[in-house]
Amino acid sequence: MTFDEALRSSKWWLLGLLALLSGLYWKIVSDMIIDWYSDDNFSHGFVVPFISGYFLWKSWPELKVKLVKPDGLGLLVIVFASAQLLLAWLGTEYFTMRSSLVVLIVGIVLYWFGWEVFRGMAMPILFLLFMVPLPYIIYDMVAFPLKLFVAKVSVGFLDGVGITVLREGNIIQFPVTTLEVADACSGVRSLMSLLALSVAYTFCLPMQTWKRWVIAVATVPISIATNAFRVIGTGILAQYWGAKAAQGFFHKSAGFAVFALALVLMVGLGALLKERMEL
Repeated sequence: MTFDEALRSSKWWLLGLLALLSGLYWKIVSDMIIDWYSDDNFSHGFVVPFISGYFLWKSWPELKVKLVKPDGLGLLVIVFASAQLLLAWLGTEYFTMRSSLVVLIVGIVLYWFGWEVFRGMAMPILFLLFMVPLPYIIYDMVAFPLKLFVAKVSVGFLDGVGITVLREGNIIQFPVTTLEVADACSGVRSLMSLLALSVAYTFCLPMQTWKRWVIAVATVPISIATNAFRVIGTGILAQYWGAKAAQGFFHKSAGFAVFALALVLMVGLGALLKERMEL
């Protein structure tokens, strides 16, 4: 039996399962959506399900003819996901609770349809992990060192071009004003969004797996470099045109400009690797 035939023959069971999952995860997912809306660090979560749906639609012609061979291992994954959900709910641990939905979907696909179907759906399913906000203990562990690094690099550049500047941690002091390298300037915010988009972008290109890894890993230095450029630009404006110039329109629009620059660099790297592969 093919995957398409299995879906048709089991459609009522699948609709019942969908209703069960909706009831089980309704409050969990709705709270996660509120986090997407209220926290700019995780606003990319809104587009993740749509990107995942696009990849599922794109792979459908090949997916629908795959043979269904249910695997009992999927039942163990379902039990693990259920235990993950229960323990996370008891401990009020949101990341584990929310990510259990993805683990549960993996188990259901394996148990109901088997490995061949799962391999065809792996990218759309696992990509959903990008929609789950990171625990803030992990976020802070990443953001704080990045803030210090961006501040250090920016001060080194500004000092090299003759601008009087002093750094204390993530605080940059000029003769006329003081700037703080906040989370938004550390690169971690754009890094999470850029990483999700880079993975989606690489799977739109015909390229080898190692090149996809190169692009994904490259999002880290790209994000750091572009945000350092943002801090440097803010520092130059503050030095020569005053604090108001640095905190005005430039400061509000710099975040969008930096992210756009990072996207251009990522797309350019992808185009370069794709072109070399085709030669």
